[in-house]
Amino acid sequence: MKENIPARLDALRAEMKKSGIDAAIIPQADAHMSEYLASYWQARRWLSGFTGSAGDLVVTADKALLWTDSRYFLQAAAQLEGTGIELMKDGLESTPSIAGWLCANLSKGTNVGVDGLLFSVTQAESLRATLGLHSIAMKTDFRPLDAIWTDRPALPDCKIFVHDIKFAGRSAADKIADVLAETAGQQADAIFISALDEIAWTLNIRSRDVTYNPVVTSFLYISPAGSTLYVDPSKLTDEVVSYLKGQGVAVAPYADALSALAALPEDVRVLIEPGRTAEAIRVALGGRAVLGVSPVAIMKSCKNAVQIAGIKDAMLRDGVALVHSFMEIERRVAAGDKLMETEVAEILRKYRSRGEHYFDESFGTIAGYGPHGAIVHYEADAESDAQILASNLLLVDSGAQYLDGTTDITRTVCLGTPTADERRDFTLVMKGHIAMAQMIFPSGTCGAQIDVIARQYLWKEGLSYLHGTGHGVGHFLNVHEGPQRVALNISAVPFRPGMLTSNEPGLYREGVHGIRCENLVLCVPAMETEFGRFLKFETVTLFPFDRKLFDLSLMNENEIAWLNAYHERVYKTLVPALDAEAQAWLKERTAPLK
Repeated sequence: MKENIPARLDALRAEMKKSGIDAAIIPQADAHMSEYLASYWQARRWLSGFTGSAGDLVVTADKALLWTDSRYFLQAAAQLEGTGIELMKDGLESTPSIAGWLCANLSKGTNVGVDGLLFSVTQAESLRATLGLHSIAMKTDFRPLDAIWTDRPALPDCKIFVHDIKFAGRSAADKIADVLAETAGQQADAIFISALDEIAWTLNIRSRDVTYNPVVTSFLYISPAGSTLYVDPSKLTDEVVSYLKGQGVAVAPYADALSALAALPEDVRVLIEPGRTAEAIRVALGGRAVLGVSPVAIMKSCKNAVQIAGIKDAMLRDGVALVHSFMEIERRVAAGDKLMETEVAEILRKYRSRGEHYFDESFGTIAGYGPHGAIVHYEADAESDAQILASNLLLVDSGAQYLDGTTDITRTVCLGTPTADERRDFTLVMKGHIAMAQMIFPSGTCGAQIDVIARQYLWKEGLSYLHGTGHGVGHFLNVHEGPQRVALNISAVPFRPGMLTSNEPGLYREGVHGIRCENLVLCVPAMETEFGRFLKFETVTLFPFDRKLFDLSLMNENEIAWLNAYHERVYKTLVPALDAEAQAWLKERTAPLK
């Protein structure tokens, strides 16, 4: 693919010249501000060859640069080599922002071109303001891809299906009523939703439009006078149309969404969330747009009782599949079989797919052996695929989509005898994991306050990691969801009961090994005192950590007690669903540390 990149960049530059564009920004984005994209929207990948899920390309007449974050530094460096595209390591003090670089390298009176469908309102406003200070204009109608991407994939056409209320817990009609009530509270008459996970949650519908994310490519307009789902008609069945009608939702073609907004009466006030709505939609709404917070994000993040019960059931089935998966991995390595990184995903998929309500993986499995474990979002391919041996660490980050829940777990294991350095690094990471798992915190606490707790033991040793410590997880939806996050950057969203979040501190030594220890935790009430309401985390993932990797000299009694109690719960919960061989394997790996 690399050999095609220079020609594609030249084609883009030709379109830029025709349109009077001096610099073009090609983001990793779709019209719905999604993290993971359908093939139709993978323009940045097509133009650069970089396959990571985050990163934006900037092209001028004589330069091409790609910004991405720390998860992808190593991957991007390898994939961009030989393309003529310069890697910009976003987040480092030495790396300017895209806006900063443009202002420093473009002259007054020049033009920056973007596609307004691929930039959020927030992004467009910020970039326009910064460029304006340097007399640089931004054009939001630059859409060169139709001209240069001649074999562009079609928009997804997967059929929609209804997510049964026995899994969802609430009807779409009830959710719509709640959304409208919150919308009215923001002085708006209606709401326009672009975010695919919010649409899927609101209407209790799912599809296979985006790999791993069971969402529907669509837009949703909700108003007291009636709601409309803008979606490709080929995706609809009679059953789904009838279901939607019963929930008070009509259907219209996906391509008609922007023109329908532009045709609304001038006095209609339509709520849009600027961070999750494309600038082109705001332009279509004109003076009708009310910029505010989508009420759906919070509603969706706080799982109801039916969803929580389903999540716990899914975790049990996932734990059983993981037991069988790691048993096979250990057996094959011990026997001297040639087990490759790419085979790990196949093993996990094999056992997970046998479980009730299995739908798909929740993301592409990360199986990094030795130095590959230090590549945070490593994806093995034919060129990088490494044999798994007993002489280094294996990091496995994987998950599944079940109709009743979404899972995400990372385990770092040693299939031989670990070194003292490996045990030290692993234990420091786990001390942070345990600290977060045990937290009790007042209502109103945000992710940045929690994040520090998980990093403290690494920081004491002059160590750290650049990714966040935790992300929200959907319910049979996107494995990454907001609005809550556990990260160093300030998050204004406090934790609430029902939020499902990952707990995944890590440590990565380039060229040596990577360590990450991840469970999912549910935010639940802890206590209420004269000082207010307090919350805590309930760990819901069920699978042991590698006992061989703990250095007990670095742990206190409380940490050891937590680990022993967790392992005891894992054993007692999973053992009824296991055969005798698997029971014996699990008993050994959940035995008390001391």
